[in-house]
Amino acid sequence: MLIRSQPLTTEAFAPFGEIVSAGLKAGSSANQGTAVRFDWCADLVNQRSDAKPNLAVFRSTPVAMPFELKLLERHPKNTQAFLPMITSGFLIVVAPDDKDGLPDVTKLLVFHCGAGQGINYKPDVWHHPIIALENPSEFAMLAWEDGSALDCEEHYLDQSVSINI
Repeated sequence: MLIRSQPLTTEAFAPFGEIVSAGLKAGSSANQGTAVRFDWCADLVNQRSDAKPNLAVFRSTPVAMPFELKLLERHPKNTQAFLPMITSGFLIVVAPDDKDGLPDVTKLLVFHCGAGQGINYKPDVWHHPIIALENPSEFAMLAWEDGSALDCEEHYLDQSVSINI
């Protein structure tokens, strides 16, 4: 099975989370008029009292296309945000749950993201780790973690899925 990417849009990504980007809604003047501030860009969620916010930086190495997708992961009790710091483009892959709560690979979606687009996954959303394109990419990542199995659950696919731009 080969799945091609589509542009990341607010509507298409809404079941899985939010796009984090300037200009998606009205902003207000800030910093004595030298900036525009856009508030409440993502619904940040943490459902574990012992989990702490972890702001980490990921450096992603670009991969050749087509790419063989072998696993998906999710964060059952919290959101996870990725904000590009350095990138020329990247892919994100998401899947809804099937009837058993596992990823429904038949409904897998691949989104092509640009340099100014960050994302925030809702809790419990199946997704693949960020896939850098063309050049190494760096992302700030925010998630709540406590070192338990609820930080990240992985599911290896029965068969790999090819994805392409």
